[in-house]
Amino acid sequence: MVPRPVLAVVLALTSALAVPATAQEAKRRWDELCQLRKDKLDIVLPQAMRENGIDMWIVAGREGHNDPNAMLLGDGYIGDVGYYVFTDRGGGRIERAAFGIGGAAFDQCPLYDLRPAPSEMAAFVQTRQPNKIGINVASEIGSADGLSHSLYEKLRETLGPALSARMVSAEKLVSDFRGRHTALGVAAFAKAGEYSRTIVERALSNEVIRPGHTTTGDVAWWMMEQLHKEGLGNSFGLPSIYILGPGPRGPVSGDHVIQPGDLITVDWGVNYLTAYTDMKRMAYVLKPGENAPPAGVQRAYDKGQLIRGMILDQIRPGVTAGDALAAVNRKVAATPGFVLGKYDDPSADPKMTDVVIGSHSVGDLGHGSGPSMADFNPVRMTYTLRPGNLLSVELFVYTVVPEWGTRKIKIPLEDNGVVTDSGLQWAYPPNSRILLVK
Repeated sequence: MVPRPVLAVVLALTSALAVPATAQEAKRRWDELCQLRKDKLDIVLPQAMRENGIDMWIVAGREGHNDPNAMLLGDGYIGDVGYYVFTDRGGGRIERAAFGIGGAAFDQCPLYDLRPAPSEMAAFVQTRQPNKIGINVASEIGSADGLSHSLYEKLRETLGPALSARMVSAEKLVSDFRGRHTALGVAAFAKAGEYSRTIVERALSNEVIRPGHTTTGDVAWWMMEQLHKEGLGNSFGLPSIYILGPGPRGPVSGDHVIQPGDLITVDWGVNYLTAYTDMKRMAYVLKPGENAPPAGVQRAYDKGQLIRGMILDQIRPGVTAGDALAAVNRKVAATPGFVLGKYDDPSADPKMTDVVIGSHSVGDLGHGSGPSMADFNPVRMTYTLRPGNLLSVELFVYTVVPEWGTRKIKIPLEDNGVVTDSGLQWAYPPNSRILLVK
């Protein structure tokens, strides 16, 4: 037995050592975040502003009301009203000014050339005489719609009628700025993906699930606890966990007790620094004597994998997201046994497998701001796919599982990758099988 005085010293030393270890991880993440921001402003911002013909971008905020882009721009504390102002004055770099924004963390990641007072805003803009001033008002993309009505009116009053007349929507600029990712941004996203898949695959195992006792809600909260332990955020709140079959879909992340024979799916996402994922996994709970899902369940899953391959074949830079989706839809419609369907509203013909594709932008949010191969993002479908865009390859097939009757079962697949010159490359190992729970 260790003597008590010695044990006390050991415990004291262990506690003392634990604090620097935690601080080291916090500092490591801070350094990574700072470099992510620098790369965004140095590399992506000049492209986004020049391609959209905007020579000044003004992002306004006030205490208690940060713009959705503030996290990427350095955050900082705003006491009353503050402005991040970016001006294209030629050369390889965009001039960066922060009006009324500060704080210790903001100062320790120096991103801005100038730190004027908000009272100098009008003279600053007047001196630079921009032709088009981008402001964050948008018709569709929420991350580009952060300018409140009162801040809009204050900005108009500050700039005066002549300069205010040059204000235009920065919706496409924001989409390009947020939707394109540098090497470090892709690396952070891959790390978020590894957290995502590791946690969800542990959740869909006997480490967490005890058939006949564990509820879908228990699994969801176990996953949330892992995020808490790792110091991570999430993309959509509580993970969506529900039963695909054999019976009707039950309550999401609720009190359904997981039973042998259940086919379970999880839909969720992890936030690490500036990166957000969106993925799904499914698992089958084996009945006594089984060592694999029913053959009909496996065939249904394989149909989903076939459609995923069709989507991957069409993702390449230089085409609009909408054109890529249209090409996939034509291929699906021409494949015997498949029909384009409606989400959660499959056709009555039991011989046909319904397909719904919603491969949306991801990365800056779980449902991201960039080009989107999904008809629920009509504006983003008109945007061109570029290297560095992140996509969530998401699809649903609805098909009959003969062992479970005539009702069509939904099989969802979703994983995330990065657009490259050669097509889409997965950011982490994607879903390749139905997980098994004993």
